[in-house]
Amino acid sequence: MADVQLSSQATRVEDYLNDKLQTAADLEGLDILLENVQTQQALLKQQLLEAEKNLAESTKASEAHSSALLQQARAFKKQQADIDRRLLIVTRSETSDEAIEKFDADIKALQQLDIATGYVELLSEVEDLSTEARRNFKSSPQAALQPYLRLQKLAIALKEAQPAAEDAAPHLVDHVEKTAQHLWKQMKDTFAGDFDNILTRMKWPGKDVTLAGSLEQEWTEGVEKLLELQGPELDTQSDHVKPYEEPLVLLPLEVMVKPLDQRFQYHFSGDRPTNKLDKPEYFLSHIVGLLNNYDEFFATYLQPILRKRFRNSNLSMTSIFIDSTSALITALLPMLRRKIFSIVPQIAKQSQLLSHFIHELMSFDISLRDEWGYDGGCGIDGWKGLTWEVLVKKDWFGRWLEVEKNFALARYQSIIEPPESFEIDYDSVEPSATKPTNAAIRVNDLLETITDRYRPLPSFSQKLRFLIDIQIAIFDLFHNRLVSSLDEYLMDTSSLMHTIQGVSASATRGGTKPKRSVEGLAGIEILIRVYGSAEYLEKKMRDWSDDVFFLELWEELQDRARANAIQGQKKNLAGNMTVEHVADKTSAAVGNEEGGGALFDETAGAYRRLRIRTEGIITDTFTQQIRDSLRAYGRINPWSALSSPSSVNDEMNLAISAELDAPIGLLSSYLSFLANALAQAPLRRIARQVVLAMQAFLWDRVLMHYMFSDTGAKQFARDVRGVWEVVDRFVGVGQGETGMRRLVEGLVLLELKGGDNDGGDEQGAELRLGDVEKRLFRDNESGREVLEELELEVLSESEARSVLERRIELNV
Repeated sequence: MADVQLSSQATRVEDYLNDKLQTAADLEGLDILLENVQTQQALLKQQLLEAEKNLAESTKASEAHSSALLQQARAFKKQQADIDRRLLIVTRSETSDEAIEKFDADIKALQQLDIATGYVELLSEVEDLSTEARRNFKSSPQAALQPYLRLQKLAIALKEAQPAAEDAAPHLVDHVEKTAQHLWKQMKDTFAGDFDNILTRMKWPGKDVTLAGSLEQEWTEGVEKLLELQGPELDTQSDHVKPYEEPLVLLPLEVMVKPLDQRFQYHFSGDRPTNKLDKPEYFLSHIVGLLNNYDEFFATYLQPILRKRFRNSNLSMTSIFIDSTSALITALLPMLRRKIFSIVPQIAKQSQLLSHFIHELMSFDISLRDEWGYDGGCGIDGWKGLTWEVLVKKDWFGRWLEVEKNFALARYQSIIEPPESFEIDYDSVEPSATKPTNAAIRVNDLLETITDRYRPLPSFSQKLRFLIDIQIAIFDLFHNRLVSSLDEYLMDTSSLMHTIQGVSASATRGGTKPKRSVEGLAGIEILIRVYGSAEYLEKKMRDWSDDVFFLELWEELQDRARANAIQGQKKNLAGNMTVEHVADKTSAAVGNEEGGGALFDETAGAYRRLRIRTEGIITDTFTQQIRDSLRAYGRINPWSALSSPSSVNDEMNLAISAELDAPIGLLSSYLSFLANALAQAPLRRIARQVVLAMQAFLWDRVLMHYMFSDTGAKQFARDVRGVWEVVDRFVGVGQGETGMRRLVEGLVLLELKGGDNDGGDEQGAELRLGDVEKRLFRDNESGREVLEELELEVLSESEARSVLERRIELNV
């Protein structure tokens, strides 16, 4: 083994020397190399000595620790044996397990005794505090407040500690709470009695209330004492009253309101003439009168006390405690609630009374909010109002909605039933606007009244149900009424056509005949009634969608629908209305993340489709009747007749063909009516389609059907310009020619003077029929050039050649 180690060391030395002494020059540094080796050897020896020393110390410490543990274990066993021996002696037991059980039982008994002692001490403290407060509150009320406040805080602390103690000692908590309540009632009655005496001396609530001299000081002290008594209850109040909770009434105001409550009961109970179910405004205005009478008094004398009492508390921003007016309103509301909640069941089955009552109550709520700045202590959330309490907390909304819906539907029926309701109203809108019917205007007025009915409601669900169940429902009913009128018109015109064609209408419609005239202008007027009503209400819905009230309602609807989508829930948005149902009634954009949309999208869209459909039927009807009236004109053929040149020099001296009188008369009467009934945009759309139809008839059935002499061309041009004059008169200057651009350019070619131009193709020379004919028929390029010279943009080369071929001179 030693030989192996020596061999290994020799090998390592050899490797080291080979590495360091590779050349003859490396021998010169041999001394330095030996010195480095000796230094490293000394360092390694020092490290070895330190390692041996540390090992010896660690070994010694380990042995000492093991010895200490052994001694502790022996001591523990000795102590355990001693404890077991003593426990057996104390408990007189034979085994240690039996001794432990007896000892645990004794410990539990001691714990129960300790708890019982604590209960007794607590009961003793409660009794002492109660006794001290009772002893002092008559002789020195201020001194009685301290023990009462301590007792009240104790009761609150015990109640708050119950959940953590797993509802232990409920009887103790109940006893302390009842003791505090009983003491509070005694002190409240005493303090209130003293304060009431002060009020009697100051002649409250008479008109000549005075606070002079020491009386003001006594009144102030009485208010402060009652506020101090109410302190524990006020300390538990949140700085933000929840909407569904009745706000706390300040004790001083509760006492001061009692005579006002008695007066209220006197006037508005029993068989007093002021107590009428159909006159809720009597007692509501009485409350407003009390505010007007006493607000100044409370602002002068109570406001400084409230500011001093609450300005450094968590209630400093709660209006019903820091503001005297809001505190007074809060004190007056309980008497009003009793009255309201007592009469609602009496009038619930009387629709007229219930509707009037809710309307008056909403007006009262608005008055308190807007005129008196009352927020019920709810801060930015705002006071929901007494109307909300009646409709939501007392659950009368369903009945009221039913009443309002029945009223609205009855009013709707009374609007549409009279025959004159669908007459066109020419005076209700601007002269340049499309004229609606009386029914459309009255339906809109009805719906605006309904909006005013539910606009003040604080509940989103209630607003949405009013919107869908009443407003949109009436919109749908009226839309169905307009669609029915349009369908009836189409059936009547179909029956009329069967009759005209020799087919018995009774055979096709079971013997029925049109109930109204649908021929001529009477039929157009029926269509205009539908069109005007649809456009009027469509525009109103678009305007409503931009109203702040409906915008806020739409935004809240979107927020709720998106929240449902994010949470993956399918909650109803209002009552039993699902998101799908609401979207079907309002807008397909409900819940859409991309935004857009409005509350009346679906309904306005239905009216828009009806308007477009009706406009199409008006256009088709007008066009068809114009075509029918032009048939006689299309059968005449005076166009190839020759006449002396002098007789046709002035086209405007020519009379319009007699066969065109009927079409022009029809066009004039229809456009005159439409110009009065329609706005400029739909009038021009309809007129343009009619003019295009006339152009097609005149082009196909006259211009392309007959041969024309120079005289015939001028007569035809005069007839066409007669049509333009009628269109321009009612639709606007230039509208006739604009609608017949093709025919206008055709007449330019048709009216070219005969013969050739002597100047040939000189620039500026007048183009004649022969010149144009040569160049037009030469080739397409030449044809395009001559059409450009004539400033003809609509006609193609082939169409232009077809027109020239109609000149009789070119076919001789």
